Amino acid sequence: MSQVDRPAEVLSDAFIGEVVARARGDERVRRSLPGGGRIHLDRRLPFLCVYRRPAGQDEGTQQLVTCEAASVVALGDARSARRAGALVRELAGALSEHFSAFLIVEVWAASDDALADSFHAASGEPIPPRPAFKIVTRGVHHPDDTVETLARSLRRIRALRRTAEVAVDRDGAVHPPGMKPLIAASEARRRSCYLLGLEVRPVYRDAGTGQVYPAVLRSLRRQTDRALRQAFFAFAMRHTRVRPQHYYSLGRRSVVKAVWEVDQRLAEIDGSFDLLLQATPVNVEGAWSEFRRSRYEKAPRFLYRPVTEEPALLKRRLYEIPIEKIEDPTLAHMFREKQDELDRRITMLADVGTPRFLAGSFQVHGAVEPSLLELAERLLEAISPRSRDQGSGRPLEAAEFARRAEEELAHYRSQHAAFGASVTIRDDLYSGLLVSRGHLLVGRRTRVPRSRVEALLQHEVGTHLVTFYNGRAQPFRQLEAGLAGYDGLQEGLAVLAEYLVGGLSRPRIRYLAARVAAVARLVQGASFVETFRWLNARAGFSRRSAYTITMRVYRGGGLTKDAVYLRGLVEILEYLRRGGELEPLLVGKIAADHVPLIRELQLRQVLHAPPWRPRYMGNPQTAERLRPLRDGRTVLQLVEGKADENRIRRQRREDRAGGLHDHPPGDDRRQSGA
Repeated sequence: MSQVDRPAEVLSDAFIGEVVARARGDERVRRSLPGGGRIHLDRRLPFLCVYRRPAGQDEGTQQLVTCEAASVVALGDARSARRAGALVRELAGALSEHFSAFLIVEVWAASDDALADSFHAASGEPIPPRPAFKIVTRGVHHPDDTVETLARSLRRIRALRRTAEVAVDRDGAVHPPGMKPLIAASEARRRSCYLLGLEVRPVYRDAGTGQVYPAVLRSLRRQTDRALRQAFFAFAMRHTRVRPQHYYSLGRRSVVKAVWEVDQRLAEIDGSFDLLLQATPVNVEGAWSEFRRSRYEKAPRFLYRPVTEEPALLKRRLYEIPIEKIEDPTLAHMFREKQDELDRRITMLADVGTPRFLAGSFQVHGAVEPSLLELAERLLEAISPRSRDQGSGRPLEAAEFARRAEEELAHYRSQHAAFGASVTIRDDLYSGLLVSRGHLLVGRRTRVPRSRVEALLQHEVGTHLVTFYNGRAQPFRQLEAGLAGYDGLQEGLAVLAEYLVGGLSRPRIRYLAARVAAVARLVQGASFVETFRWLNARAGFSRRSAYTITMRVYRGGGLTKDAVYLRGLVEILEYLRRGGELEPLLVGKIAADHVPLIRELQLRQVLHAPPWRPRYMGNPQTAERLRPLRDGRTVLQLVEGKADENRIRRQRREDRAGGLHDHPPGDDRRQSGA
């Protein structure tokens, strides 16, 4: 334990001098204070949050302060308050000299009497108290712009399904009831120090017992942290000589031991099993022969790999991880999401091959929303089942494709040797491509049309492997393993890559649409045979392609993941339309909801720029193909172009007139992780 991390027995002048010296030198300070208090200075900053613990019960309030990049927690008794005041005064004086001004925000809880139940006017039933804040300033020496920013940001807070009410008291006591000010108003003015008080209605605990509501406190803490940082940003821009890039950049940069421990333990559990591989049948070809012998009347019997991990023990390890020790609300939220998703995935692991698997898949991957199903059906109507991939020559066999993939991997290794991916031809995949734990697996009987080779390389290598190794290069292993719900954006980005290299063919889009339609029928209760027959007889897919699509969707007991490809493409087109850039999506395996989180962590210098960029990003044609997408082109417009409605209606009549098909032109027989 370094000197700066050791507990302080007393707040002596020597201790205060040491802290001030480190603050002047832009060094981190993290010390325990007498009575369970603490000081945390992430670096030299023009603000400080303070909480003084009262003699009575005040559960939860301290956590609203300890998440900030600069905070002091101390006892509120007279002696401790005097020494805490001395510490705060010396820090304020030193840092106001550096920044030209300094802001102190003291936080305290309102009386628990404020939690008295209100009642619904119509039913007379009690309703939860509304979150509320009071901002307190006094005299003429207060930062009006900072107060206005804080009030506006606090009004956006929601807790217990109610929006916050905010009051501003411009002539109140800027300290908790029963305590003295940390610094006299005259001294604050002399030191160019501004004081704000923030009184919080403690809706995060029970008024009678003091028991904390953990989910409410977590939510309120995260939202209050955002509001305070926005106020700190406004203060810095208006009153100091520094110009932060964004309010995100005023968050913590240093990462403490508890964060590394949680990240490591979550990653170990995530890496201990591969759910997709576990849920993929090992007898795909044998089951197809069995299905064909039954004249497509009897659902095939799929066999799965034995589970090598005990799910109950995985869950025990999962919930022994002390996420509650993480003070940073952004990181705590990221890890808690992952913990919840791992819980659900482990349940799915235990349920492979049973009807319960489908219920778990709903929770992890979702079902099919009506708008997505409508789009899928329109795509199936707009694209003829007779459309085929352009190109000449025989398809590439597994070994040939593997050699081409090795060449692609060599390109990324030439940029950085840490790109450790390999290509393996696997007998147990039969056909298709799959990325697993940073390596590309190729099914022994895979055959890839030459016109699709580049698209598949950019899908599997340029997206899945590049984001895997970019994630591995970050300090958190979660970016490598995948943040919660990453599948949709990851697959959407991979399909977009196919488009950007000119390889997103009409048959490919039709195939993705068919997967959505098959998932919808699974959810509606259709049997394997019924979905197969619909794909073959109504949607015009060959028997083998219809089998492959149905197998993918019904594997494991029902896997709704195949809907994420088209959903992810829609999601990323909307992201581009709103002006989003591709670079932030390459930092690792993330979901669309995580883009602001990633930007925040980058601005806080917790995450850094990804070392690898997909090969297609350097191609001038990529910018040309991106331009219409930024203008708002939809998936349907990508397919239809300028086709007239008469052609589409004629095609619809032709498609519906067909019976059972064997192998029409353009058949895609590829079973793939893509």
